[in-house]
Amino acid sequence: MTPLSDPITPPLDLVDDLRDQGLIAKGAQFQTLYGGRTNQVWKVLEENGGKVLKLYRAGLRNPLFRNDAELEAQCLTALEPTGFAPRLRAAGQHEHGRWVFYDHAPGSPWRKGAAEVGALLRKLHTLNLPVQAPKGCNGSADLARHGQSILDGCVSRKRHRLEQLKPDEQVPPTANTCLIHGDPVAGNILAAPSGLTLIDWQCPAQGDPCEDLALFLSPAMQHLYRGAALTQEEEREFLSAYGHTDTLERYQVLRRWYAWRMAAYCLWRAENGAGDYAEGLELELATL
Repeated sequence: MTPLSDPITPPLDLVDDLRDQGLIAKGAQFQTLYGGRTNQVWKVLEENGGKVLKLYRAGLRNPLFRNDAELEAQCLTALEPTGFAPRLRAAGQHEHGRWVFYDHAPGSPWRKGAAEVGALLRKLHTLNLPVQAPKGCNGSADLARHGQSILDGCVSRKRHRLEQLKPDEQVPPTANTCLIHGDPVAGNILAAPSGLTLIDWQCPAQGDPCEDLALFLSPAMQHLYRGAALTQEEEREFLSAYGHTDTLERYQVLRRWYAWRMAAYCLWRAENGAGDYAEGLELELATL
């Protein structure tokens, strides 16, 4: 996460609550962090590396990425033994929304080394964890419904173009579901000499592992969070390191469906004031 130039402190009553619980020291200093594009996040500056406070924006509507503080707390608790997710310290409710408080992970947002990410996601997808996550999209019929529901919220002419580009490959659901991160974009993967850390566990699902592959490989998401889509060589490195043949073959069949749904999402975001998604839309259209 990258510090913003004009730090804003958390609500004072929330700071008081954290201090009363012994989670932060009196006079603790906060630094605003930019991690995703959804919630308010601060680093609590401490000598031992610090903690992170995330305040969820209540009532935020996003048709692709869920924003669930309780699920994030569940995931951080379950994943603590793995070493690739931050350690949860506390979670609670504030008048402005729920919050989670966890160890600050070292490193900076991922930029290179696609093979490491492939190996990390494969490790995640092999775990059997007690997380009560909702079911994710599974198969082409689910992706068709989800993508269309996003397009139904769009009003520009490009909506009709996307409806015409809708894939027609029929892919059945898979029985091999697992816990997926649900948003493994470059901004949610921190790289450090000690390894990679996955953060922002607010939209996990019990779903098709292809979903995580598609979100990481998405040219729109790579452009938005890293500044450039992956090269063909980087894609090959990622997929080779992931290495599960059945999942990789399934992903290739579903790839156009994921690109179509992401294009619909980029259009929705662009129509709702996020102009930087317009180029992401064009990148996904090129995939289609």
